[in-house]
Formats: sequence, C-alpha cells, structure tokens
Amino acid sequence: MQAFYSDQFVLPLPQGHRFPMAKYAMLRDAVAHHLSGVQLLQAPRASDAELMRVHTPTYVQAIADGTAADAVMREIGFPWSEAMAERARRSVGATVAAARSALRNGVGASLAGGTHHAYADKGGGFCVFNDVAVAARVLQAHWAREGRSLQVAVVDLDVHQGNGTAHIFQRDSSVFTLSLHGEKNFPFRKEAGDMDVGLPDGCGDDDYLRALDGALLQLDGRCTPDLVFFLAGADPYEGDRLGRLKLTPSGMQMRDQRVFDWCLARNIPLVLLMAGGYGVRIEETVALQLTSFRLAYGSWQKWKDIRR
Repeated sequence: MQAFYSDQFVLPLPQGHRFPMAKYAMLRDAVAHHLSGVQLLQAPRASDAELMRVHTPTYVQAIADGTAADAVMREIGFPWSEAMAERARRSVGATVAAARSALRNGVGASLAGGTHHAYADKGGGFCVFNDVAVAARVLQAHWAREGRSLQVAVVDLDVHQGNGTAHIFQRDSSVFTLSLHGEKNFPFRKEAGDMDVGLPDGCGDDDYLRALDGALLQLDGRCTPDLVFFLAGADPYEGDRLGRLKLTPSGMQMRDQRVFDWCLARNIPLVLLMAGGYGVRIEETVALQLTSFRLAYGSWQKWKDIRR
C-alpha cells in the first residue's frame, strides 16, 4: 500500500497557533515504525494546470506569489510563506498520487489531505486548495481521454462539514458528496451537499454509528462510485479541542472499519485522507490516525487476496 507525505514543508506558525503542524511528521514516523508494509513516498507537486481544474487562475497565482489579500489569508488561518504555498501544492499532489494508486491497487493514502473548506476562489479553515476536488477532476479528465467516465463519492467524516467540496460539486452528478458533521460546529453557514447528516453536540458512539449506517445504506441506492475519497478526520473524538462530539477510540475504529468494509464489499477503490484532528493531546490524534492507517492496510491486503 502506498502512502504519500509532505511533512517536510513546515509552516512558520506563530507561538500558540492551534493548527497541529507537528502531527504530520509524528504520523509518518508512527506509520514507518508500526506498518512496515506501507510504502511511504514523497508527495509530488501539483501543477498550475492541475490546480486550475478546480481553482481560479487568479487565486492560484495569488497563493503562489504571496499577493493574496490579508482577508483571504485570515480566512485560511495561515500567514503566507513560500513553505505554506509549497505545502499546499504537495498536499494536493499527495491526494492525486494516492487516488491513482488506489485505482491500481485498491487502497491509497495521503498522510495529510482532506482540505475540504477550500472553494474554487478562496480557502478557509486551514485549507488552501481543495485536494479532493482537484484529484477528482484530474482523474476524471484522464478517464475521459480514454473514453470512460469516472463516478466519484466523497465520504467526509471530519467533524466539520466540507463546505468547499459541497459547493464545488453542487449540481454535478459525477461527484456525490456525503458528510456527517457536527450540526452546530464550524462552518456555521453550511453548503448543500448531496447527503448531509448533521449531528448534535455530545453525540456518542451508538448514535454516530447508527447515523453512519443509515447514510451508507442510502448511498447504496443513490450512487455507484468507481472511487471513494474517505476523509477520516480524527476530530469527532471525545478528546478533540474543536470537535464537540463524544466518540471513543473504539467508536472511531468502528467508524473507519464500516467505510473500509463498505468499499471492499463493492470492489470500490478507496483513498484515505487524514483531514482534521485537534486533540488536547496530540499523541491521541496521531494514535487515532495510525489506527485508520492500520485498518486501511488490512483492507489493502484483502484487495490483494481478491485479485490473486
């Protein structure tokens, strides 16, 4: 199983900034130590042409050369730097590469990604470019050149609604967006996706998993994807600073397993993305995301057995 990383690009954030920059290198170290069968590869750099399949040329250029307005950067939540611009490109490149790997091998992964608050012309909520949207468009274009169409589903289980992704793909039948999220959490103005399941503050394992089971059951009748992007955000966890839900580590594991099993049962390739995670203890966030990788690796092994 191939997994792509870009943690060598570290943003120079102010002291006390709430974005957990250290978790990406910590996760790569954990995957390398505990999952020797995962091939860790440096993320390629997304090109302007790839980014502009989704994002406006003006926005792409402004991020590249540091001319984005102060208000734009405040909405993203990062100060501009060359490292920020490069990391944003590499994060997209990682998801494009992971998606190609998934189509070949059943499961592919990025150690970052899931930047679902980015719109075509702006970023937001620590998201600069929308990696899932770009990857979907790049792969759809590749399939179109071969005379085929690629149906995509986005299963977004980050605690925050993927408003940028939903907006980009509104009225686009080739991409189905499913989101389970905290109804009262950020973003406070939600965008209409194809299936939105808002959950109350304090939602625990049983109610969450019941809602997920219902959503996956509905997805069966509404979409037949050739590829699934799975945003396995760690922020529904009860120990997350920004999550407001109450999933236990066991509940998080059962959540992930349901998605992997759903895809495997239908022979649908899956792209694993880390999305958010803001644990009071960063080690807990990393442990949750390592579990997501462990389950993904198990699913990949089953894919290998099926294809023999």
